Amino acid sequence: TTDSTTSHNVLTPPLHISKPETSKSRQSQLYPRPRPAVPRQRQALPTLPATFGRNQVLPVPDSTRALLEDIVRTFEAPIRYAFAYGSGVFEQAGYERQKDKEDRPMLDFIFAVTHSDHWHSINMQQHPGHYPLHARVLGSSFVAKTQELSPGLWFNTFVPVKGVNIKYGVTTVDTLCADLLNWRTLYLAGRMHKPLRIIKDDARVRLTQQVNLTSALRTALLMLPESFTQRELFSAIAGISYSGDPRMVLPAENRGKVENMVSRQEDQFRELYWRLAQGLPGVRWAAGSKSVEQDTSPHARAAHLKKLPEELLKHVHQRAEGRGPPREADESAYWLRIAGDKELPSILDSEITKIVRYPATVQSLKGIVSAGVAKSARYSVAKVSKWWKGTS
Repeated sequence: TTDSTTSHNVLTPPLHISKPETSKSRQSQLYPRPRPAVPRQRQALPTLPATFGRNQVLPVPDSTRALLEDIVRTFEAPIRYAFAYGSGVFEQAGYERQKDKEDRPMLDFIFAVTHSDHWHSINMQQHPGHYPLHARVLGSSFVAKTQELSPGLWFNTFVPVKGVNIKYGVTTVDTLCADLLNWRTLYLAGRMHKPLRIIKDDARVRLTQQVNLTSALRTALLMLPESFTQRELFSAIAGISYSGDPRMVLPAENRGKVENMVSRQEDQFRELYWRLAQGLPGVRWAAGSKSVEQDTSPHARAAHLKKLPEELLKHVHQRAEGRGPPREADESAYWLRIAGDKELPSILDSEITKIVRYPATVQSLKGIVSAGVAKSARYSVAKVSKWWKGTS
């Protein structure tokens, strides 16, 4: 009996103590327990479907693909997204004769990273010769601060890697995605309107790039008539990033660059844009057809206009001020009035020029800082020589 009583006394206190603990936990609102890790993981950006953005994956010859991947693998600093572009990757008219020479065209790359200062610090340790002397002396912080200036890139040029010369620009994923969505500078977004080869992919960039491609398609449609050819469409898209670029008024870029590009890359352009066009209202572009038709009524054009990137729309709104009733008075009538304006194509062209001009000019001046005087002069001579060969 004594044992059972003792056992009963031992078991009773926990039952009595458990009540205050429960009460205390209910009243303690100021210090909630940490949330479990599993729900937080679900809030992360989900993996995109395997077929999403497949139009962005453009094929290149196996030898070119292997070379591009080998070059990117030589960099120890972490790269989240990388692509190659330009005449060294995809053929352009006017430069065929260079392919018979040992000095093949310089390969152009863009690397998107997470932290610029950290990336340049690692890369400067591994590849000090990629940077000019003053950049090595001032360090990675100087490089990162210079990179931040609009449009947000740092270029290293005439870098020998794997037997070829390359030029690579470094930006952040945040800067890249912001330009793809909003067209704040159109420097990166404009380059990505044209065929490129993805070497390292990133779900966030692929998603925003799809928005960027659709924006370019909508903009081009607003600048084109009711019927046109696919080559005219591709030329309008490719020309967006060259509007306002100061290099186009100097012998630094071939003035026929857009035509040279489109004439030899028509299949790649079609791969980029044909499927996207099927999802846009009022666009008729049959499979296998090179002719495109669209609904040019104010209602159809207003549907495209409303979905243009933020920066371009801001410029359009500024042009619309004082030319009719304000947007607040009747929003539907406001959009229809702008969409039905016969001057809309020229308005879009002039406003795109304004967006492009400043960052393109700044980046050209930054080239002297990032490459140094000697490499800048060499690069300019090479561009003029390329321009001369392309026009002769």
